[in-house]
Amino acid sequence: MHRAEPTPADHPLLDVLTAHGARADRLTHVRTLPARTGEHSDWPAWADPGLVAGYRALGVERPWRHQVEAADALHQDRHVALATSTGSGKSLGFWLPALTAVRAGRDLPASDAGRIETVGRRSTVLYLSPTKALAADQHGALTRLLDAAGARDVRAATCDGDTPAEERRWIVEHADVVLTNPDFLHFALLPAHRRWGRLLRGLRHVVVDEGHAYRGVFGAHVSLVLRRLARLVEHHGGRPPTIVVASATSADPAASAARLIGVPVDRVTAVTRDSSPSGRRTVALWQPPEIASAGLERSGAGDVDPAADPWALPDPLDPTAHEADQVLTVRGAADHPRRSATAEVADLLADLAAHGARTLAFTRSRRGAESVAQQTRDHLRPVDPALVGRIAAYRGGYLPEERRELEQALRTGELLGLATTNALELGVDISGLDAVLVAGWPGTRMSLWQQAGRAGRAGADGLVAFVAREDPLDTYLVTHPEAVFDAPLEATVFDPANPYVLAPQLCAAAQEVALRGEDLDRFGDRGQVREVLDVLVARGLLRRRPSGWYWTHAQPAASMADLRGSGGQPVRVVEATTGRLLGTVDAGSADGQVHDGAVYVHQGVTFVVDRLDLADHVALVVRRDVDHATWSREVMEIALAEAGDPAHPAPEGSPPARGREWGPVTWGLGPVEVTSQVVSFQRRRVPDMQVLDTEPLELPERTLGTTAVWWSVPDHVLRAAGVDADAAPGALHAAEHAAIGILPLLATCDRWDLGGVSTDLHPDTGEATVFVYDAYPGGAGFAERGYEQGERWLRAVRDAVAACPCPDGCPACVQSPKCGNDNSPLDKAGAVRVLDAVLSHAPVGT
Repeated sequence: MHRAEPTPADHPLLDVLTAHGARADRLTHVRTLPARTGEHSDWPAWADPGLVAGYRALGVERPWRHQVEAADALHQDRHVALATSTGSGKSLGFWLPALTAVRAGRDLPASDAGRIETVGRRSTVLYLSPTKALAADQHGALTRLLDAAGARDVRAATCDGDTPAEERRWIVEHADVVLTNPDFLHFALLPAHRRWGRLLRGLRHVVVDEGHAYRGVFGAHVSLVLRRLARLVEHHGGRPPTIVVASATSADPAASAARLIGVPVDRVTAVTRDSSPSGRRTVALWQPPEIASAGLERSGAGDVDPAADPWALPDPLDPTAHEADQVLTVRGAADHPRRSATAEVADLLADLAAHGARTLAFTRSRRGAESVAQQTRDHLRPVDPALVGRIAAYRGGYLPEERRELEQALRTGELLGLATTNALELGVDISGLDAVLVAGWPGTRMSLWQQAGRAGRAGADGLVAFVAREDPLDTYLVTHPEAVFDAPLEATVFDPANPYVLAPQLCAAAQEVALRGEDLDRFGDRGQVREVLDVLVARGLLRRRPSGWYWTHAQPAASMADLRGSGGQPVRVVEATTGRLLGTVDAGSADGQVHDGAVYVHQGVTFVVDRLDLADHVALVVRRDVDHATWSREVMEIALAEAGDPAHPAPEGSPPARGREWGPVTWGLGPVEVTSQVVSFQRRRVPDMQVLDTEPLELPERTLGTTAVWWSVPDHVLRAAGVDADAAPGALHAAEHAAIGILPLLATCDRWDLGGVSTDLHPDTGEATVFVYDAYPGGAGFAERGYEQGERWLRAVRDAVAACPCPDGCPACVQSPKCGNDNSPLDKAGAVRVLDAVLSHAPVGT
């Protein structure tokens, strides 16, 4: 522990968190980040005077220096990577040059607007955000600016899958600024590019907001969608648009932006020095206490964790998140279990709300958000019933109008506390918050600082508390604060050359306009692109003609690509008796979340799934008060995918497996086939988590072709390490869990982006083997990062497991929140011996 006692210099709300010292032992570290003064610049001479007047009317007398640097580069047609902190005003940096360009054509006579020779003279702007919520928020801010500027000649509108057809027609014909998301661009705008010719012909600026969200498979898809967009702009006679990627501060933002938009890095101007003012921010690392008895929380009435999901599923509203079906380990499996992060955060949120502090509590799951909100209301009810209605949950799956109402209530102060998933991590403009609570590591340092940036915006002081889950990574971080505060930010990892991504994107491009030889360089390495095209031709998806490659099928090619890796069309959750749509669940998690008999919670109201219809993508639920929650169980197997193997074929175009030897230990990296199936679920009584019954399920198998890293250990190495045949399964299983928990330190992912399998004898390797794979079709680069840094990775795993004080293994070291085998068998000591044996063969200097 680095410091448990607050000092006078700490934020006054820290005293509320520690309950005036009664909870001070839960603090493992407190660091105060100093305030930063702002640095202004003058308005650029080229800026439209009306827009400048509008900004001044809204209170922006002079812009910050980084805003002008970004705006100047965009005005000069330079691509820009704008990477500054949350609340630093990035939007002015791109709207000022973009809207100035639009208004430069405002003097076109109305009588000329439809003439062919004048079409395309007026510049247009396309704004892309990863969520509909952020696009709607930006549209509101943009409307306020245009109204203040009196710029009634600029027509801006949001357009997405929810936009009515009549409104969409108006946007096609008249809008100068279109705010949308990559999904609409991919599925609707680009395939119908002939209708959108006016917008494309005049497209001068493209804004890609929250660029750090475009990672993994989603980032690879968006990268190729942007290349398709640029190709169609040129096809319609426009010049290549200038693109700004606005992002949270990250490692090498210029390189990430260049890879995203498909240009050399020297064509991107990086603006990374934040010149906006920032208040002092106090950041506390917090570890919940050990609890006295298995299955029960002990701090007083209401402190149990009913139906909580303390180890979390990411929110599908976040484009980077992918849920995984889980089995929750019954508390008490460890000798010294700790209180769950969700229960702890509910206490802290209640105390802050009672103190009048406006607070966001970030959780790692939909169920976690609902649980924190409900527990907080329960805590506040006997204290001040008026506060109960000022606490709510916010998550993906809510209907758009519900989310807008919650956002507005938080802005106005009507809500004091909002328990949210990472859906509110992105740039929806919510300022004036006093505190942020983070229940569990959000996956990356970038995400942590994005969430933390919600506290103390607009120059005010803020308080942030990161509350650890019982997870090896969380435990490591709260006891090693240098890994939170002093380590460099992560790189944004995505691979546009991934054949699972490239193949459907090439098909979509060919349907839009036949692919020519000169187009291939646009989509990556010419040789790789040509190889994928040859495969597509061989499979009959494209036809090769002397003039190029053509799509000749009736169905839309865009439907082949699942941008977010969600597994298909979302499942609608519908109340059976009324037909009311409650929300949606992404396809990939539907089997585990809304199977027959599952308990579904919506703003504290419980429903039970009567029937899941996968064919119609609907789960019918009935309102019912129950005393239990449900957890699903899945089984899984993995096979190496090799060319020429009809049983487990490697994905078309996937790279061949590669490996290396550490003496007798073999490392491998390559394509695998993972088969999983949800086979049953448990009902567990709340709050004591007693298992009531287990019920089988009949759901289809799901197969994932992806990339894995693995290491295989011969039997004689295990025996020499003191791991006999009986101990090997538990030792390997424990090492696998810990390896998954630690890999996010080295790759831009969290454990929910990964999967793993271990066995004491794998049929494809012939030896004891531990696999860790990317939970995305084709892979996303995370397993490859583990392969490249194998020695560093395994040494961190070994140290984390060995340092955990538990005697036999716990959720803080080797237990996993999503283990399909109920975390059995596990052998913590055996895992350390196996890891020591493997590391003893690591080459010197690795």
